[in-house]
Amino acid sequence: MTFNEGMQIDTSNASSSGGGGMGMAVGGGGLGLIILLGALFLGVDPGRVMNQPQTNTGGYSAPGFDLSQCKTGADANKYVQCRVVATGNSVDAVWHQLMTGYTRPHVRLFSDQVSTGCGPATTDVGPFYCPMDQTAYFDTSFFQDVLVRQLHSSNGAFAQEYVVAHEYGHHVQQLQGNLGRSQQGAKGAGGNGVRTELQADCYAGIWAHYAATVNQKDGTPFLNPLTDDDIRDALSAAASVGDDRIQKQATGHVNRESWTHGSAEQRQHWFTVGYQTGDPNQCDTFSAPDLG
Repeated sequence: MTFNEGMQIDTSNASSSGGGGMGMAVGGGGLGLIILLGALFLGVDPGRVMNQPQTNTGGYSAPGFDLSQCKTGADANKYVQCRVVATGNSVDAVWHQLMTGYTRPHVRLFSDQVSTGCGPATTDVGPFYCPMDQTAYFDTSFFQDVLVRQLHSSNGAFAQEYVVAHEYGHHVQQLQGNLGRSQQGAKGAGGNGVRTELQADCYAGIWAHYAATVNQKDGTPFLNPLTDDDIRDALSAAASVGDDRIQKQATGHVNRESWTHGSAEQRQHWFTVGYQTGDPNQCDTFSAPDLG
């Protein structure tokens, strides 16, 4: 149980209904953890799940998650939807201390499909961040149905929290003005799309470095001290969504030219850099000659 049971969950920036908005989806690495997992490796047409104009001004309706039960750390340890929101609370607190001018993103939980500022999306996309509405989107079924059962990540709570922190890392990049770099320059293993994703992994590690030491305003820590098992869970999740692992599992071979998120080893490496140093300046993947 990673959360301090006495911590208070703030759900004021979270919702569970479909969103509105017009515009085009931002594709590639800038959108989130595994946008191409659903689109390419699970046999889903990428044009169906993202990167299409938003024409439904009313938005999609989606089954709601009961956020009213998300009150304390005990709830975060029990319910996955509460864990997502509570993790976001913790990540916000860390970046408020580290980054001048940090503003928190919105969090939206959805099921099956959702309308976003980047266009309509389905659960096949996986967790993602939309810069146009500065919202991180999560279908919580991803954690068990995809991350554990299909990609063989460990089932620990901190694996899920790593995913949330990674998406928040994209929000930090948006505030820094770096997220758009994912669409620029070369593609593939050394391209900016991969560098964007690895930096978000590093930022997730930054959060993990401070997670047990940053407190709420009343002095209550968000998380209990992290254990070796917690870190192993995060590293397991990072490796499970490496491009080489996904490609090998889906096609039997690895094609570095089509990488969008980095290898299993690279994702673990950059999470570890953030976790061990706690220094965002060490997360400059765009200048790194060797991505690990």
